[in-house]
Amino acid sequence: MEDRFEKGMSILKITNPDNIESIFTEFEDIAPDLARFVVEFPYSEIYTRDTVDLKTRELCTVASLTTLGAIPELKSHIEGALNVGCRPTEIVEIIMQMSAYIGFPRTIEAMSAAKEVFKQKDLLPVND
Repeated sequence: MEDRFEKGMSILKITNPDNIESIFTEFEDIAPDLARFVVEFPYSEIYTRDTVDLKTRELCTVASLTTLGAIPELKSHIEGALNVGCRPTEIVEIIMQMSAYIGFPRTIEAMSAAKEVFKQKDLLPVND
């Protein structure tokens, strides 16, 4: 059986190769095991399940992080969504849909986060 850490890292290399190092450096001085837990549980045990593809998983994660207002993680998963084939318009639509459940202030925060990621990746203006 494949090592859980390696299995999780293989997914991270697909979804978010530019931010792998930051997962480990951010908390190495306070909670060094946290990065390993993130790699070994959600990325190894959840993201590798067969029923739903990575694109759908990332869109669901974008929706969830939007509702939570977890902006740094949202930015990372917006990048992940783009890396697995989501179009910017799909990401915008998912964030817009969340407005019915979380209100406009949190939706605006999430949309601003998306805009920042899209700007960094030269994906503005967003249109199909």
